[in-house]
Parts: sequence; structure tokens; C-alpha cells
Amino acid sequence: MDRLIYTAMTGAMHILEKQATTSHNLANSSTTGFRAQIDSFRAVPVVSEGLATRAYVVDSTVGSDFTPGPMQHTGRELDLAVQGPGFIAVQLPDGSEAYTRSGALKVSENGILQTSNGIDVAGEGGPIAITPDVNISIGRDGTVSAIAYGTKPGVSTELGRIKLVNPPTQDLVRGDDGLFRRKDGKDADADAAVTVAGGTLEGSNVNMVDAMVDMISLARQFETQMSLMKNAENNAAKAGQILALN
Repeated sequence: MDRLIYTAMTGAMHILEKQATTSHNLANSSTTGFRAQIDSFRAVPVVSEGLATRAYVVDSTVGSDFTPGPMQHTGRELDLAVQGPGFIAVQLPDGSEAYTRSGALKVSENGILQTSNGIDVAGEGGPIAITPDVNISIGRDGTVSAIAYGTKPGVSTELGRIKLVNPPTQDLVRGDDGLFRRKDGKDADADAAVTVAGGTLEGSNVNMVDAMVDMISLARQFETQMSLMKNAENNAAKAGQILALN
């Protein structure tokens, strides 16, 4: 009876955690460059001095689904999407480096190239400064070039090159801010093989239909765990009545 309670109780708790993960994925189904989180469950025996007759459930977070998302053409000069594997490097206020697939960029009030949420894009020589009154173009290799307004087409001025990296995905961990970092805390080296497409954004790789089906399935699994706990309670009550008669 107590073994049933262990299994049902921990199962229900981690189903709620997975429901939260699925809800988070569903809420980000339209977030640019979002990578779905993946959870899995496994049974672990309770280690004690007695026999291993009890087991509980633990949530083994596999990590993230790095399947590419759909490409959406925008035509905006500061939008770019990483083609194939790879990431855009960004520089955080504390000087550390993180990585993202979200290529919706903007120019800050101080003329610094940033992501849409205000984080500086890392250049191979530091932050990339954009001069005022220029047309911006981003090459396949991440080179940011500018041509002044009102001038005839000619040689463009290279302002910098976005740092594009391709660290092994198994070495990456997602932070609370949604950015990826290397587990060892080191910065990844620039990879010349990583290319980007200008005027394009990569959508989220979350499948809304699959996420909704998962939420319904998890709700039913939670009801099953509650039923098992109710059965354990009824069994305990019946056992108590029998002991009282004896």
C-alpha cells in the first residue's frame, strides 16, 4: 500500500512539472528562435536499510529540442536567421557570453547593435557600433556593412562581423533568460561555417498541436495518479477496519 502511495504521489508531482514545461513551450510557440524544452520520467528505487520495495518518480530533463524552426521572410534589413546548426553570440552586461537563435535585431539609442530585448550582439572584435543615417546590410557570414543615405551605390563600409558559433548542443544549458550558455562557462570560438540569411527570421520549433495533445494526456495521467492515491486511502481504511475487528 505504501509503495502505491510513493509511486502515485511522486508521479503526480512530476506530471505537474511536465505540465508546466509543456505550457511554457506552448506559450512560446510564436517566439522567434525558441527551442522547445524536453522532459522525461524514470523510476528510482528508494534506498534504505530494508528491501528495495519502494520506488519513486524523478523528472530527468533531457534538455532542449534543437530541431530548426520554420523560416519566415520579413524583408527587414536587421532581421537574420541562422541557416542550419549554429547560434548568434550575445554579450551580457556582466561581460559573459551567451547564445541565441533569435535574429530580430535593433540599433540602440547609443548606436549599438542589439537583440530585440536589449542585449548587445557580440562582434568578433567587440560590440558592433552602427553609424547614424546609413543603410544596413548583413552578409551570409555575419558581416555588417553600411552605405550612407543619399549616396550613389558604391563600396560599402564594413562596421563589424557578428560572432557566429556552433558549439556542441550537448555542452549547452538553457538559462532562466532563455539564452544558452556552455556548461563549462567558457566562450565558444567563432565558426566560419555558420551562415545567416538576411531579411528572414526563424520561428519557434514548438508544434502547437503536439503540445495541446501532450497537455490533455498529462491531465489524464494526473487524474489516474489521484485515483491511485484514493484507492490507497480506501485500502488503508479497510485494513484498519479489519484490524479493529480482530
